[in-house]
Amino acid sequence: TCGVGACQRTVQNCVGGVSQSCTSGAPGTESCNNIDDDCDSSTDEGLGVSTCGVGACGSCTVLVDGHPISSCLKLAATLPDGCAITTVEGLAAGERLDPVQEAFLEVGAFQCAFCTSGMLLAVKALLAANPRPTEEEARAYLNGNYCRCGAHPEILQAVQALAGRGA
Repeated sequence: TCGVGACQRTVQNCVGGVSQSCTSGAPGTESCNNIDDDCDSSTDEGLGVSTCGVGACGSCTVLVDGHPISSCLKLAATLPDGCAITTVEGLAAGERLDPVQEAFLEVGAFQCAFCTSGMLLAVKALLAANPRPTEEEARAYLNGNYCRCGAHPEILQAVQALAGRGA
């Protein structure tokens, strides 16, 4: 049984290719952090950019076992033990960029970079679920990821380039 503040759970996950352990207290306590608090995927201190914190923008998107979620809404302690959490840092293999990252670079699918990490991961999940999406399917899938500066046409161009390669 758990009393107030006595619930603790240790979760072993692989975040961005690195095995991590998270011990959390009862939900709602400071020690029960959201994924983005643990992974620091939602804030870039150098740019002073932070995500919305309410799951509306998609910038904090991470993949949990290949499925996109808003990390600002998910408590790390609620994830199943051993699930794979992919952050944008986990896309590249050493110095070799993921094909999605390469496609974004090729077409200039970013400007201010507010949405880039979330878009990269959402596109990765989209192509895993549907390797050859139409532009309409890509628009619908990426609907939960907000781009402040208007790079959506280039992002869709990157998706279509990847779909043409069967990536």
